[in-house]
Formats: sequence, structure tokens, C-alpha cells
Amino acid sequence: MSPLLGIFGVGPTELLVVGVVVLLLFGSRLPSLMRSLGRSVVEFKKGVKEIDDDRDDETRPHDD
Repeated sequence: MSPLLGIFGVGPTELLVVGVVVLLLFGSRLPSLMRSLGRSVVEFKKGVKEIDDDRDDETRPHDD
């Protein structure tokens, strides 16, 4: 079990109950919701990579 879940006392039964509730609430919209979430994560990773690349370019010595 993940240490973070252990801190909050969340076990497999609680996760199953939460999963069922989410499925009931978002059943028909779940695929589009997950697709949107995936796109958001990809965009976030692109933004972080751009920031890292910009920082690396600024700290890299330039040949003049």
C-alpha cells in the first residue's frame, strides 16, 4: 500500500467504494472526462519541459 494512502487510513475497500461512486456519478461522461484529464496532463508536462529547457539554456555557457 502507498505510504500516502496509509497516512489517511484509506484501504482497498474505501477505494472500491469511491470508484463505484465515481462510476455512478460520471458513468456516461467518464471516457471524455479521462480524455480531457489526459490532455491536461500532457499540456502540463509540455509546459514543465519548456520551462526546464529555458532554464537550461540560460545556465549553459554561451560561446561568444
